[in-house]
Amino acid sequence: MAHLSSTIALEPTQDRTMILNMGPQHPSTHGVLRVILEIDGETIVRIMPDIGYLHTGIEKTCEAKFYQQVVPLTDRIDYLCPMTNNLCYALAVEKLLGLEIPPKAQWLRVMMNELTRINSHLVWLGTHALDIGAMTVFLYCFREREDILRLFEAVSGQRMMTSYFRIGGVALEPPLDFFDRVRDFANRFPSKVDEYENLLTGNPIWKMRTQGVARITAEDAIALGASGPTLRGSGVDFDLRRDMPYSGYENFKFKVPIAQEGDVFARYLCRVQELRESIAMVQQALDGMPQGPIKADAPKVVLPDREKMKTQMEALIYHFKIITEGFAVPAGEVYQAVESPRGEMGYYIVSDGTAKPYRVHMRSACLANLQLLPKMCEGRLIADVVAAIGSIDIVLGEIDR
Repeated sequence: MAHLSSTIALEPTQDRTMILNMGPQHPSTHGVLRVILEIDGETIVRIMPDIGYLHTGIEKTCEAKFYQQVVPLTDRIDYLCPMTNNLCYALAVEKLLGLEIPPKAQWLRVMMNELTRINSHLVWLGTHALDIGAMTVFLYCFREREDILRLFEAVSGQRMMTSYFRIGGVALEPPLDFFDRVRDFANRFPSKVDEYENLLTGNPIWKMRTQGVARITAEDAIALGASGPTLRGSGVDFDLRRDMPYSGYENFKFKVPIAQEGDVFARYLCRVQELRESIAMVQQALDGMPQGPIKADAPKVVLPDREKMKTQMEALIYHFKIITEGFAVPAGEVYQAVESPRGEMGYYIVSDGTAKPYRVHMRSACLANLQLLPKMCEGRLIADVVAAIGSIDIVLGEIDR
């Protein structure tokens, strides 16, 4: 079980064991995670994840901001999939407001969300392979990630903290050549995934380091609240995009990758297959992109299109009021979950009828998945801890929020 305190101290339970700290500065902990190990030689007797080194208080900060001002904060929760967090938060507030989002905005959201999933999985695959000793894959993955970041920059002006999804739709109409650039990337990307697999999937060293390592059963994964590829790698067929669709996902055809072994290799296969499924969904979004507005018809919530404004002064007044006064949201509470690259990301928002949320709480997929680490690692070698942490794909910004 992960702990919030950063002052945890374990005592050896046997005369022949010792306590070893891994992190919080160790690169293979994928952020500022401290893992306390009780070891007998190189065998793990006990393991305890210790979190809290990156705490930013973002949930509490949200309660001091207008609803629209919270969007940039959601970028920084899981900084490898900012648009997924934008989407989850926007959907939650839109539920409270009862907003109807135009089809084009929904399809744009799906397309950008799947590009975000690919971006996140590329960082995971590159760093996970680097942890285990495969450097070439890291360079290959970041080659394609750079292409995606340029697409994000083209549509939003930012490479990472895009704040592109807004309450009521998306921030900006994509540039004229944007869809052609996305299609060019989508056509090239499947062959790049083949390159990753040629380097790793049949590689005997990779298989030796991952097959049978850090196994978790379906029963344990469910009991500990796992989700995403970590859960599906243990044979549990559940994906929110298919089973509880949102933002137009019901219009897309895709397979949910499943593996039965529950080990590091199974989780690797699930995520690599997700790269293929996500790029296929990007292709579907390009082929079926509807025409029409990219924002809901809600002048008090989003800035109307310029052609609907009589004068430039009227547009400035609208903009100024939204920024300085916000907009009131009907009193109530809502929980909205989406399928992030790491699993179920959820936003619970309570409104008291004012322009600022009364309470904001984020359900972190990484925090739940991290609870599996002792089950995965106890009785195995120290080197397997590195492979196990990489296989659950944690981001400490989301855990320590």
